[in-house]
Amino acid sequence: MIIDTASILASLSSYNNPKARLALLVKKGEYTRLKRGIYETDIHAPAHALAGAIYGPSYISFEWALSYYSLIPERVHTYTSASFLKSKTKMYHNAFGFYTYRDVPKTAYPHSLLLQKEMDYTWIIASPEKALLDTLYTK
Repeated sequence: MIIDTASILASLSSYNNPKARLALLVKKGEYTRLKRGIYETDIHAPAHALAGAIYGPSYISFEWALSYYSLIPERVHTYTSASFLKSKTKMYHNAFGFYTYRDVPKTAYPHSLLLQKEMDYTWIIASPEKALLDTLYTK
């Protein structure tokens, strides 16, 4: 489950130093940091399903989606996502992997997106055609 720092600290308010307790829980592996202020409670969560929570609004696209749909033969190690109105490429690295976010035009952003459910996670991925067009747009 994805959870923010404020929620965790609220649940740890009975401790004298909730921040120190959070640091201990992260060290013990009960929480895994996705980025500043956002944690995951399940180390076995599907890494691609976390991309939208790390930086948003965004959806999985580009090379990772093309590989997911078996449209390219390569195995992709970076979870690539599309965002809009961000003006620059963002990259994050955490225990789940590498995440990259690239801009697409605002008018093209909301079209041909598919909502997927895996375990208890819901995530958004571009349709095969949209992933191909997003990739061509960035080239």
